[in-house]
Amino acid sequence: MTAANKPSRLYAKGRVLGFRRSKNTVHEHTSLLQLENVSTPKDTQFYLGKRVAYVYRAKRVINGSKVRVIWGRITRPHGNSGVVRAKFRSNLPPKSFGASMLYPSRV
Repeated sequence: MTAANKPSRLYAKGRVLGFRRSKNTVHEHTSLLQLENVSTPKDTQFYLGKRVAYVYRAKRVINGSKVRVIWGRITRPHGNSGVVRAKFRSNLPPKSFGASMLYPSRV
């Protein structure tokens, strides 16, 4: 394929870093995400309020598919390195830490 007709990707990849926490307390309802090509709090402003999807594959087939999705929303920046906080409909499983997730585009 040439560059002219190369398909464009309509999502941004990200990584689940873990839950928001302090020294002793872990807040499981808020997850920390690192989105690709986002490295400052100013870069995160575009993503605030946008929806994110954690997509995973399960063993059992439901509605003809083994693929499952947990939807969430980016709520605010976290720190100075471009990390964002997100709240998901159900808390992400700890198995998801380090996994890739998607920010789908609305184009």
